[in-house]
Amino acid sequence: MRIPDPLGASVLGLPLWLVVAVGAVALFGAFQAYYWIGHRLGEALYRSRMGRKIGQQRIERVEGFVRRWGALAVYACFWIPGLRHTLPWVAGALRVDYRWYLVASALGCLTWVPVTTFGLYSLIWSWVRLAAASPVLAVTVLAVAAAAAAGLATWRRRRRMSTTP
Repeated sequence: MRIPDPLGASVLGLPLWLVVAVGAVALFGAFQAYYWIGHRLGEALYRSRMGRKIGQQRIERVEGFVRRWGALAVYACFWIPGLRHTLPWVAGALRVDYRWYLVASALGCLTWVPVTTFGLYSLIWSWVRLAAASPVLAVTVLAVAAAAAAGLATWRRRRRMSTTP
């Protein structure tokens, strides 16, 4: 089985490059909406249902990260799971300079979307190739990856619970 060329590949009949472009624009739009909602709500964001769901302690950690790194924190949040959809709200509530926010979120979208799309595409097709060559080995790899993810999640949860008073 041959792994398709990523530039010639398609998803739902659309070229992969177009899917990446649409994804980057959509994520950029979402980031702008998050910022302006946070900006509009301000302190009320923390009392909202979303603020309660995120939790005061997490919000305070994100605030510290934003205060320390500013727009660089916006770019960095793309690469940190969980922070990607929390930080923009807080950046808006903290009134981070919108010009810098705009640049950082644009750069984040232009780098994160292609890297994750092509990375996942390559990973999935590599696994499909492995499954075609050896189904037993492919299932084993998938089981080991799932067990490792579950183990990591359990370890992190226990570590977090042991440090919480």
